[in-house]
Amino acid sequence: MTSSTTAPAKGPGKLPLTSIIGYGAGDAANNLAFTTTVMFLLVYYTDVAGISAAAAGTLFLVVRVFDAFADLFAGRLVDRTYTKRWGKFRPFILFGSLPLMVLTFLNFHIPQIGEGGKLAYAYILYAAMGLAYSLVNIPFGSMAASMTQLPKERAKLASARTIGALMVSSALGIFVAPLLKAGTDLQAVFTTLTIVFMVVGVALYLFTFFTARERVVREVPKVSFKQSMATLKGNKPLLMLCLSSLLFLSGQLSLTTVQLYYFRDALRHLELVPVLAIVQLIETFVLSAIVPPLVQRVGKRPLYIALTGVTLVGGLIIMFAPVSVVWFGFVGFAVAMAGIAGVNILVWALEADTVEYGEWKTGVRSEGIIYSLFSFTRKTGQAVGGALAAYVIGIAGYDGKAAEQTAQAVTGIQIAVGLIPGALAVAAGAIMFFYQLTDDRFAKIVAEIRERHVQAGAGIGADADTVARHSQTDH
Repeated sequence: MTSSTTAPAKGPGKLPLTSIIGYGAGDAANNLAFTTTVMFLLVYYTDVAGISAAAAGTLFLVVRVFDAFADLFAGRLVDRTYTKRWGKFRPFILFGSLPLMVLTFLNFHIPQIGEGGKLAYAYILYAAMGLAYSLVNIPFGSMAASMTQLPKERAKLASARTIGALMVSSALGIFVAPLLKAGTDLQAVFTTLTIVFMVVGVALYLFTFFTARERVVREVPKVSFKQSMATLKGNKPLLMLCLSSLLFLSGQLSLTTVQLYYFRDALRHLELVPVLAIVQLIETFVLSAIVPPLVQRVGKRPLYIALTGVTLVGGLIIMFAPVSVVWFGFVGFAVAMAGIAGVNILVWALEADTVEYGEWKTGVRSEGIIYSLFSFTRKTGQAVGGALAAYVIGIAGYDGKAAEQTAQAVTGIQIAVGLIPGALAVAAGAIMFFYQLTDDRFAKIVAEIRERHVQAGAGIGADADTVARHSQTDH
């Protein structure tokens, strides 16, 4: 097996500000496609295209499961790609951005070609968009490690990415959601928005392409399929985290998918959506500041469990708050969103810990397969959550053409945004109660891995076979 050699990064590895901003712009562009469809595509299907909520639910389930497999395909394709001119990741951003944004536009323009024709069109276009998104997002997410090897600089990239995504999602809630009032020509609204997003999204991707350059040259050892499977098989913390994330993401997507319905059709105060977006923005910035010291004080696992409890409290308030008491339902949403934001900050640190655990267990470091499995699991959770939400409001009798929803339909909306997210958050927290990769144990694992590398005589750059020969695989 080829040994791993790392060429020194140019300079000390400190990134120019333009690279950091450029990387954040890339995730802003990602979310012009992803968050737009998550927040508004079901509304478009039911209220404009005339597709039933139940049919849309099945569509979300099928296509998002396909999308999860598309992530694995994209990861494999990225691993086998390299260009001398543009590097490993940037070509996907350069050539994939326009098709992705065009497909986003087309998903909000379904022709009236009969019930079966509309549904077939929706399936094909949404699946094509999911594949295009994977072919841009997977290389984008993988590129951070090639830009710098300094932990502090990588943290800056992560912060820039979070801020880029948050700014877009907040803008959608503040400026776009209030436009989707009952009786409005929604097709005209979606046409204008998606044209603007197409132009802005491509521009942001190009900014990322020209500024977020790969600076670390690395010859990565080829890990066999058998070694990859061994890494996954023995990595119990990863599997538990994947299951917990699947449940939590299912609840989160149920809430996000039906959020607009709750404020428009249950509370009848659509104008509160931008207010909630501002609250969510503030919550995320505050949590980004306080989560690191809380982790240092109580640990990641206890904090994760506590935040799932916060999500449960918010979900129960949403479920049982009378729709006539608008402020109470709004508070429930703010509480639930705080729990969700906190968990989403923690989960990436927990995922990174499982990489070291896998290396400690097998002697093989397999970031790619671990990241792909975790991404696959999250996409599956999104599929389940979006479908479940659509099924629930469909069964409850939601009618996209009705001026006012029945009491039964409103209850269905409350279940989708309150009871389901709360219940699944509890299940996700219960799984993590048995999660054994505590912070103390992780520190010992990292120390042991370093000792193995020293024994291998090749330092941190030792190849997988050399380190494996010095590994304790019987833990």
